[in-house]
Amino acid sequence: MTTEELIDELYDMVDKAWNLPLSGGRAVLDGEEVKQILDEIRDSLPQELRQAKAIAADRAQIINDAKREAESIVRVAEERARNMINQDEIVRQAKAKANDLLTQTQTKCREMRRASNEYVDDLMRRADEGLTENLAELRKTRQTVKASQKTQN
Repeated sequence: MTTEELIDELYDMVDKAWNLPLSGGRAVLDGEEVKQILDEIRDSLPQELRQAKAIAADRAQIINDAKREAESIVRVAEERARNMINQDEIVRQAKAKANDLLTQTQTKCREMRRASNEYVDDLMRRADEGLTENLAELRKTRQTVKASQKTQN
């Protein structure tokens, strides 16, 4: 019998017991039968206690395992979050560096275009001046030739 069944049997025994008159609810029980039931309860308790302790130990082990697994999951999640933050930081830095390089390149390009335009303008001015001088020299020479032809005629 289980402990619960033995306790139920004790209750039945008390319910069926003969009540003493004018005793305030006291009953007469068979002491030997009560002792026998209590001995059976005592004998069954160690087995049930061992089972309860085993269940409690298993429960504690399961809880500990679950806590370790949860801590591991949290550590992995935190590491992934750190990696994602690092990757985001790397991408942000790369974009900033790219923007800086683009700005520098555009500035250099404008400076080179300005310098090229100034150089070409200077070349064209000097060519214009040289050609103007040559044309003036050519006209002067031509007039000299015409004047010498008129004197020879």
